[in-house]
Amino acid sequence: MNKSLLPLTLGGLGIGITEFVMMGLLPDIAKDLNVSIPRAGHLISAYALGVVIGAPLLIMIAGKYPPKKILIALMVMFTVFNAFSAFAPTFDTLFIARLLSGLPHGAFFGVGSVVASRIAEKGKAAQAVSLMFMGLTIANIVGVPLGTFIGHNFSWRISFAVVVFVGLVTLLSLKLWLPALEATKNRDLKAELSFFKKRDAWIIIFMISIGTGGLFTWYSYIAPLMTEVAGFSPNAVTYILMLAGLGMMVGNYIGGILADKFSPAKASAALLLTMVVTLTIVHFTAFSQPLALIMTFFTGAVSFALAAPIQMLMIQSAKGSEMLAASASQASFNIGNALGAFFGGLPLVYGFDYTSPAYVGAAMALFGAFFAFWLIKRNAAIPTSDGIKAKEKYVVLH
Repeated sequence: MNKSLLPLTLGGLGIGITEFVMMGLLPDIAKDLNVSIPRAGHLISAYALGVVIGAPLLIMIAGKYPPKKILIALMVMFTVFNAFSAFAPTFDTLFIARLLSGLPHGAFFGVGSVVASRIAEKGKAAQAVSLMFMGLTIANIVGVPLGTFIGHNFSWRISFAVVVFVGLVTLLSLKLWLPALEATKNRDLKAELSFFKKRDAWIIIFMISIGTGGLFTWYSYIAPLMTEVAGFSPNAVTYILMLAGLGMMVGNYIGGILADKFSPAKASAALLLTMVVTLTIVHFTAFSQPLALIMTFFTGAVSFALAAPIQMLMIQSAKGSEMLAASASQASFNIGNALGAFFGGLPLVYGFDYTSPAYVGAAMALFGAFFAFWLIKRNAAIPTSDGIKAKEKYVVLH
């Protein structure tokens, strides 16, 4: 790995732990703060809401500064608010802390994606972005299981202390290793916001918000799927999540290669269609333990292979508004998180078994693929000012 990219990977690790470890800590937090588990689940929503609010807002405020300074400031916020979470005395204060902890999430990945693409070797921008997202996958393999173990056996507050430690290490690495790139000159916020007047911007946002929701229909209910349908013991869920995380790491790397080799739009469309197939297979194979484990790995791989392509798609579609657009894709991803969990839970409310969310996820991924193909068709048909079709021009220039 290019040492300059390591601080971004470490930041992704810390963010990944704090985002996903909450799902495993809910029973411990609920018991300690004397609230029900469903109410404790609002802490997950609080974090997602923070991401949606903070991603565009912080970029609009800080976008005129050099990227290195922005990333350091965002990681300071991340570290302080997670420390607040560790010491929060009541549920209400923890709710506020989780909301604040989510604010720098999307902005960090938005700025980090642009930085990674700028310092990458020629023709390997998406692979550089995938190395940043690798921190999220490592979090799911090591960080989240470790945080869950600490929370179950010692205290959930120590789990957040681990996140604070990762934040401090990330701050040090940002200071020492991240190149000092120049700030955007002659920044025009009004011009940047005009990106959201483009139809392509909203096609991509809908693609991410709906398509990646397919991942969360599956991942949100993976524990009961494996225990109630596949017949694994509750103690095995931690190792199953590690297997899913390993698949995410492999898929994340492959996704970066696909986006560089073909194009982010084509890679996104192909992977969303693959997710449709994968989730459909999950529905029919969950009753077999060996097949359920195999599909856990492959579903994680296919789902996270989308990370780098969709981020690069946003960056390439937003000339002059790259950081704002890249942060918006992270907000969209968290909308997908909320939509996937909600729609995936609907068939369960009506009495269907735990394989039914996979069908909902397949439908959401199919809608996401529709938007991806729509985007490809639009950009293949729209002539540029010099008369060359956008797709043809992209091939020429890249």
